[in-house]
Formats: sequence, C-alpha cells, structure tokens
Amino acid sequence: MVTNLRNRRKFLKSASALTGAIIGSRMFPASAANDDRRPIKSNSIGVSTYSYWGFRRKEFRPIEKCLDIAADQGFDGVEILQVQMEDFTPSYLQKIKKHAFLNGLALMGLSTHQDFVDPDPYKRRHNVEQTIFYIRQAADLGIPTIRINTGRWNTSKNFDHLMENKGIEPVLEGHTEKEGYNWVIDSIGKLVGEAEKAGVILGLENHWGLGLTPEGVLKIINAIKSPWLQVTLDTGNFLEDPYERLSMLADKTVLLQAKTYYGGGRWYTLDLDYEKIAKIMHEANYRGWVSLEFEGKEDPVSGCKKSLDLLRKAFG
Repeated sequence: MVTNLRNRRKFLKSASALTGAIIGSRMFPASAANDDRRPIKSNSIGVSTYSYWGFRRKEFRPIEKCLDIAADQGFDGVEILQVQMEDFTPSYLQKIKKHAFLNGLALMGLSTHQDFVDPDPYKRRHNVEQTIFYIRQAADLGIPTIRINTGRWNTSKNFDHLMENKGIEPVLEGHTEKEGYNWVIDSIGKLVGEAEKAGVILGLENHWGLGLTPEGVLKIINAIKSPWLQVTLDTGNFLEDPYERLSMLADKTVLLQAKTYYGGGRWYTLDLDYEKIAKIMHEANYRGWVSLEFEGKEDPVSGCKKSLDLLRKAFG
C-alpha cells in the first residue's frame, strides 16, 4: 500500500509538471523569450471636445453635450479643451466628472494654452500661475495629463498668416531664439514640482512656436529632465516629413493627438497613414491614449464617427 501511495504521488507530480510546461509553452513561446518588447495591445481611443466645438460651433460648446455625443459614438474617453469650459467652480468640475462617469467615459486629457515666449517676466509669471491653475483643475477632474505649449513670438499678423507660413515666424526684434528657449525652460521648470504634487503629467506638444520641430521639443525636455514633463504628440503639426519626426518623439509620448480632415482641412489637409503611425507608436511600446482632433469641414458628428472607425482599425 505504501508503494502504491508513492507511485501515485510520483504520477501526480509528473503530470503537474507536464501540464505546467504545456501551459507555459503556450503563454510564453520560445520565440518571445528573448524579445524585450512588451506585447502590443489595443490603444484606447478618445476624442477632444475641440473636435465638435472647433472654436466656432456654438451648439457644441457645452462640455456635457460633447460627452453625450462621444459616448453615443463609442469613444472610450474624452480630452477636454480647457478654453471651451464656461465654468471653473469646484462644483462644476465635479458635475463634469460625474457626467463622464455615468456615460462610461474616462476623462484622460486637458488641453491648455500658455505662452512663455515673451520678454516680459511678469507676463511669463502670469502664464506660469495660470498653468498651475490648469494643473489643479486637471487633478480635480481626475485627469492624469495636460497638454502645454511653448508659446510663440507672435510676429505673425494673425493665425491664418502663421499657417500660410507653415508655422514659421521671425524672432521678435531685439531678441534671439536662445533667449526664447531660456524663457520657456525657466517657466516650465517652475511647473514640474506642481505637476508632481498633483499627479498630473505635463505633455509638451509639438505645436507652433519653439515646439515646431522635434528638436525644439527635445531641447526643452532634455534641459528640464523631469519624469513629469513628457510629450503630447500631435500627428498633424509636422507639415513635412511627418513620420520621421513623429518617430523622434514617440518614446516620450504620454498622449497621442490624432488629426483627421474629412471634408478638407480649415487651414491645410494632411494625408496621414494611420496604420504607419500606429506601427511607429507600437514599436516605441506606446500603450497610451489616442485622442482624436477632428479638423475637417465636414459635419463634426459624422466626421468624428468616420475618424473613430479609422483609428480603431489602425490602433486596434
């Protein structure tokens, strides 16, 4: 009887080891053993409230309306354009947070504006204080990252003129580009401590001004060297060689803003290959959110729906 018990234990131990080996081989194939990259997962797809409002469509201004449409269309989350908000009281922020939750939406980004490219230290300080206000708003809303800009020289006649010149404008007379970078680095350097305290990552966008090029964005980020300052990567702001330039910032990206132009763009139209962009981001192990910024002339509701289908196919 003792012998039979020993044989049974030996059999169970061997069977258990074999089962574990089979399961392990299925979950972790030999070809993956030496692959340091994490498995590719689908990216969550969100939409910026800017996609509906676009600074000019009054009927889409209310954040609650944008949340309702985003939920109906099947988006996973929403990025709020801060200047679109008409109320900043704590009770209103909590109302927005509740509205998003009841719609099954994550609030995953707050897109803000600031201008640190200014020779007046008082104006730069005002922009720092205003951005600290935005950081606290994001924290109250439960939003983990905000988009920030460098600002620009403002030597263009207007934004349309800036777009005609592909975002390039002359340096303010009497000053240098080096001065501009110093102002930006000093200003954003004052923000990273506040961002860390609030648990909100600053995402410097490849926007106009000193953030026009990937080199410019990296120059600022590398000078500050804080994990609380990374990149909000906009697919539509590199008008030339977009894929090469996007790849330069991909590994520092905390939010990807995806531009689409159904009906033709307001200032320009880019024919972007989102499967190619998705491959660039996946190769950089980007697992974060994709936030749609619809800039086409088509009705925004239909344009956003088409864009969601496009982005799901590419990033799914």
